[in-house]
Amino acid sequence: MPIPTTVLNGFLGAGKTTLMQNLLVQARAAENVTLGVVVNEMSTLDVDGSVLDTSEVISRNSPYFASIPGGSISSPDGLEKFAEAVKRVLSDGAVTHLLIETSGSTHPWPLLTAIKNMESLELHGFLSVVDTVVLSQDHDLGRSIHPNASAHLQAGRRGVENLLAEQIMLASRILLSKSDKVTPEVLQQVAQAVHPLNPLADVFAMQWGNVSLEQILALPKYDFDRVATLGAELTEWEAEHGNTPMAQPESYEIGTRLLRDPRPFHPQRLWDVYNKFLGIGIYRSKGFFWLPTRDSLVLLWNQTGGNVGLEIVNYWRISTLEDESLNLSDWEREAMEAKLQGQHSDFGDRRCQMTVIGDNAELDDFVDALNTCFCTDEEIEAWKQGAAFEDPWPKTVATLTG
Repeated sequence: MPIPTTVLNGFLGAGKTTLMQNLLVQARAAENVTLGVVVNEMSTLDVDGSVLDTSEVISRNSPYFASIPGGSISSPDGLEKFAEAVKRVLSDGAVTHLLIETSGSTHPWPLLTAIKNMESLELHGFLSVVDTVVLSQDHDLGRSIHPNASAHLQAGRRGVENLLAEQIMLASRILLSKSDKVTPEVLQQVAQAVHPLNPLADVFAMQWGNVSLEQILALPKYDFDRVATLGAELTEWEAEHGNTPMAQPESYEIGTRLLRDPRPFHPQRLWDVYNKFLGIGIYRSKGFFWLPTRDSLVLLWNQTGGNVGLEIVNYWRISTLEDESLNLSDWEREAMEAKLQGQHSDFGDRRCQMTVIGDNAELDDFVDALNTCFCTDEEIEAWKQGAAFEDPWPKTVATLTG
């Protein structure tokens, strides 16, 4: 029997990982449900896989979890890795439903075609997660997507609007995420702009991934006949114009950069860069970092468009050793020291690792500005001496419960 499968697709930062987390939390309380998970991320850093791992809803060591970082799951190489991942996740026959989270730069058509041809899978839902805030701020409430996409095609090229439009057009259900961050009037206007792109798909508002797992499991089989004409047009256009396959981010002038540095960000300079250098072409940046003012915390930087969220995802191991109030026993201290073997002499396991994804024309300027935010040797010495730093980032912590 083929395994019912649901794809979570959508542009960069739309909220797919938050939705996945919510569904996995619900699955833990559901009887006779074992979810398999395949996560794809454009960057080799695999932040989304790490976030799911640290959230404790599923472990990357689970036989039912597979991560495919470093490219589009719809590319020829990505599809090969996808087939291998599916085989591994389904190998013991325990999975009752498979969830696939694509990278935000993924064009879904090659993936949909591959799933259709896999005897082990049966598609029961293609969900397009659409960022209401980004559409309202950057795409005239969504109204500019179709005309801009058409203009790109007439000029013999593809743009980000084509990717956004086709992710929506191929969906069986459209989820307008972050609906709590806009007014009801804006939400309605975005829905009215999106609906004509796919009149047969249901459109739902969503906040913090609040979608019922029961509804997802009950979705009917995906209607491939409904999208056959669009798929044929995409295939034909690519054959005539595509020097780069539509599955590749390069087709949309989307690039990625990685920051890896053990040093902390200076909180004030990071704030200044966020407010002065974050242009419309920086679609997504995400990763783990630390600040000298909050040096015990593993912080998650989560930027989409003009919005940045900071989340506490864990504590650095080195901070456990440094916290005398924990009263670690000798063997606990030895065990932690063993885990920190070979780490930085000053910082331990603290580090900054961030992926930045955006328009190639704007990427380097923003990344260069971020690199100026790392603390200098003098500032690091001041941190070691307990000096204070200006820190304008919010200090109020909100806890989300399922």
